[in-house]
Amino acid sequence: MNFDPGITGFMLLATSLVMLMTPGLAFFYGGLAGKRNILGIMIQSFVSMGITTILWFFVGYSLCFSGGEGGVIGNLDKIMMSGVTLNSAYSGNPKLPEFVFMAYQMMFAIITPALITGAFMNRVTFKAYLIFLIMWQIFVYYPFVHMVWGGGLLAKLGVLDFAGGIVVHAIAGFAALASVFYIGKRRNLENKPNSIPLIALGTGLLWFGWYGFNAGSALDVNAITGLAFLNTDVAASFAAITWLVIEWNRARKPKFVGLLTGAVAGLATITPAAGYVSLPSAVIIGIASGIVCYLAVNLKNKMEWDDALDVWGVHGVGGVLGTILLGVFASKEVNPAGADGLLFGGTGFFITQVLATLGAAVYAFVFTYIMLKVINVFTRVRVAEQEEDAGLDEALHGEVAYDEGVL
Repeated sequence: MNFDPGITGFMLLATSLVMLMTPGLAFFYGGLAGKRNILGIMIQSFVSMGITTILWFFVGYSLCFSGGEGGVIGNLDKIMMSGVTLNSAYSGNPKLPEFVFMAYQMMFAIITPALITGAFMNRVTFKAYLIFLIMWQIFVYYPFVHMVWGGGLLAKLGVLDFAGGIVVHAIAGFAALASVFYIGKRRNLENKPNSIPLIALGTGLLWFGWYGFNAGSALDVNAITGLAFLNTDVAASFAAITWLVIEWNRARKPKFVGLLTGAVAGLATITPAAGYVSLPSAVIIGIASGIVCYLAVNLKNKMEWDDALDVWGVHGVGGVLGTILLGVFASKEVNPAGADGLLFGGTGFFITQVLATLGAAVYAFVFTYIMLKVINVFTRVRVAEQEEDAGLDEALHGEVAYDEGVL
C-alpha cells in the first residue's frame, strides 16, 4: 500500500497535539482546584491516558469503527486490532495507514471522559472514578463515536460533527451535569483557584492541541485542513474577548480567568463546525459562544448547581450550541462534503442537527445519572466527609502538590 508520507506525518503530528491536550486539561483543572485537591483532579486526567488506551486497544476501536453500518454500535471484528496490519488503510482515506487513524481517535477517547471530572472535583472516590471511566466510554462514548463517525445511525440520518460537538463536548458536558445532580454539592464552596498561572498554562496547551483536534479531523492535508485550523483560532479569540468584555463590564475589572475560560468555550463551540463553515461564520460562532456560555455559567450559579469547574456551561452548552449553529451556517460552497445549513436553504439539515444534539445530551445525562447510582451499589461514589475536609490529595493519594514546609 502506497501511503502518503505528508498526510501520514501530519496526522501523527495532529495525534501528538491531541495527546498533549489531556495533560493541558490536567493543568487547567489543577490550577482551578483548591490547594488540597490539585493532585486528585490531575490524576483523573492522566489515568485516562493509561486506562483508555488499554480499553481502546482491546475493544474500543473495534466497537467504534468495525461493522454496525447504520446501527448504534460496531462489532468485535477488530478486537485487539485483529486484522489491522501495516498495510491496512483507513477506509475514509486510503493514503492514511489505519494504525495512525486508530491512534488519532484514541486521543479523543482519552480526553473526553476526563473533561467530566471538573464537575465533581474533590467529591468522588478514585475507585468509583475508574469504574466510571470504563463504563461511561463503553455505554456512552463508543456508541456516539460509532453513530456519528463510524457509519452508524446518526451518520445515515445526515448528522454532521466535524471534530466532536456531539461526540465529545455535548455528551461530556451533560454527563457532568448529571454527576453534579447525583453527587451533590461540595462541603466547602470557597475553594478558590490555587494557581492562575497554572490555568493559563493549561489553556495554552489546550489551545495549541486544539489545532490537531480540529484541523486533524479533516484526516487529510488540503484547504479544509487549513480552514479548520484558522476557524479554530478565530472562534477562540472572539469568544475569549467577548467573555472578557462582558465580565469586565459587570465586575468592573478585566478577569484573566474569564479570558481563559472564554477561549476554551470558543474552542469547544467551533469544534463541530470547524471544517464546514466560512471564516465569517466562525467569527459569529465565537461571539455567540462567549455570550451564551457566559450566560450558562451564570445560570448554573443562580440555580446553585455545584459544577465546580463549569464543565456543563463551557463544554456541554458549547458543544450543543456549536452543533446547532453548524446547522445554521454550514455551506457546501465551503465544503462540498458537508451540507447546506438553514441560511442556505437546508431546513431539514438544521432540524436533524437540533434533534440529534438534544437527543445525545438527554441520553448522556440520563445514562450517567443511572450509572452512578449503580456504581454506588458496589462501591461508594462520594468520598467521606473527613476525606473531603482534609482534601483528596492527602486523604486518597497520600501526596501533596506543594510541600509548604519547604516553600
